[in-house]
This record gives sequence, C-alpha cells and structure tokens, in this order.
Amino acid sequence: MSGHHAPTLDAGGQGLTSQRARDRLVATLRAEGIVDPRVLEVMRTLPRHAFVDEALAARAYENTALPIGLGQTISQPWIVARMTEALLEHGTPAKVLEIGTGSGYQAAVLARLVPAVYSVERIEELLRQARRRFRAMKLENIRTRHDDGMLGWPAEAPYDAIVLTAAGELPPPELLAQLAPGGIVLGPFGPPSGQRLLRLRAGAGGHLQREDLGAVSFVPLLAGTR
Repeated sequence: MSGHHAPTLDAGGQGLTSQRARDRLVATLRAEGIVDPRVLEVMRTLPRHAFVDEALAARAYENTALPIGLGQTISQPWIVARMTEALLEHGTPAKVLEIGTGSGYQAAVLARLVPAVYSVERIEELLRQARRRFRAMKLENIRTRHDDGMLGWPAEAPYDAIVLTAAGELPPPELLAQLAPGGIVLGPFGPPSGQRLLRLRAGAGGHLQREDLGAVSFVPLLAGTR
C-alpha cells in the first residue's frame, strides 16, 4: 500500500475483510474437516470479499452463503473448499468444466489449482461481473461462456472433471457425454429437500461409480439463458 502506513492492514482489505479475517475462516474450515493444504492456502489468499456486493463485504469471511443478486448465491466457503478438495483428491484434473459461474468465486479457487477452467453461466449480468473480477485478478486460465449450462461446452470437450454449482435431480446426459474416460462429475443432486453432494466417476462401459459426500443445499439447475 502506498501513502499512509497501516501496519495492521494488508492490500487485500481492511478490518473484517483483512488477512486476519481470512486466517480465521481457514481455521474454521480446518476445524470442520478440510485437510488439503493447497485448498486451505487458496482460501487463505483469495479475497472472497471481491466476489460479493460492497454492502456484504464485511460478511465475506463468515462461513455462510451470501446473496449475489438475481436470485443467486455465493456458496458457503466450506462447500467451495469441500468441492475443490473432492475434485483434487485422486489427482489434479488438467481441464475442468464448471456449470454455473455465479459470482466467479469457485472458478477463481479452481483456477489457482488446476491448469484450465471453462465456466458456463446462464445469467448474462452475473457473467459480466465475474469476468471483470477474473480480469482484475489476472486469472487468465479461466474461459467463460454465456449459455445454457445443461448443454455444457461441447466444443472444448472432453473434460477431466465437471463441477455443478446448482442442483438437478440427475446429471444431464449432455454433460456426461463431455466427460473424459475416468473423469469425474461433482455436484449436488436430488430433490430440493434431499440434495446430496455426489462424486460420480466415469467407469468402463459408461457405468458411473457414485460416492455420496453428504447433504447440501444449492439453488436449482435451470435450463435456458437470461
């Protein structure tokens, strides 16, 4: 920081958006079972307050989901960390497709850990804001597209992993078709009252191995664009 000196602040925010607030969040994540040091380090260094409205910035490092407008939310940090950890558990995927860019926070976390992130968002205004954030943070390994997420991004397929940040009853077949052999689909599935975070691995003959990672609550996966 230039000009005045403020030894207790850092360039990543002040007071409730400071590095100290991020450190506290990481301590919470660790206490709640997040163990991957790479994921914890990204959560410690990535400014989550940059992905929410200024009015909510003071709450950015609480372990809670926050509204981002247009009926959407930024996921609870624990969920972002858990999904990222689950994605990296059996090796780092080279190419990840994200369905539902939203605020851009999950994509930004992934972009610090995997070589290439492709992200599709159906709400144009959200995508515009996310793109601005990616540019400001110089996250050049994220490519984005305004489209119906249920269709994925077939032109760039196959993907080693596909992450959904909205919940459907089942993974759309169009997405499964874009998965590389042995790739994984990670996301919330099931009815609104009983969503589960599932990790599905593409096995031989199109068979999906299913791992249940626990109960979650996400906005619904919707078709179309706006």
